[in-house]
Amino acid sequence: MENDRQAIVVWMNHLKQVRSLKRFGNVHYVSRKLKYAVLYCDMAEVEDISEKVSRFHYVKRVEMSFRPFLKTEYESKKEMMYEHKNEDVQISI
Repeated sequence: MENDRQAIVVWMNHLKQVRSLKRFGNVHYVSRKLKYAVLYCDMAEVEDISEKVSRFHYVKRVEMSFRPFLKTEYESKKEMMYEHKNEDVQISI
C-alpha cells in the first residue's frame, strides 16, 4: 500500500530543533548552510502539520511542495520532430 506524500520545506533560524520535526514526518534533507529542512508527510495531513510547525519560535516560514500537482509525463522532441517529418513527406509517382 503506497501513501501519497508531499514535501514541506521548513526554514529555520537555527538547526538545533531539527530532531523535533521527526514526529511530524520523515526528515528527508537538512541544509546546514541555508538552514532549512525537507519534511515528507501524508497529503491528507499537510495543512495541519504546516500550521503546527509554523507556530514554533525557531521556524521562519513553511512552504509546501507543488510536485504532486505537476504533470511529469513529457514528450521528447525527437519523437515530435520525427512525426512532423513523416507528415510533410509526400511521394508522387
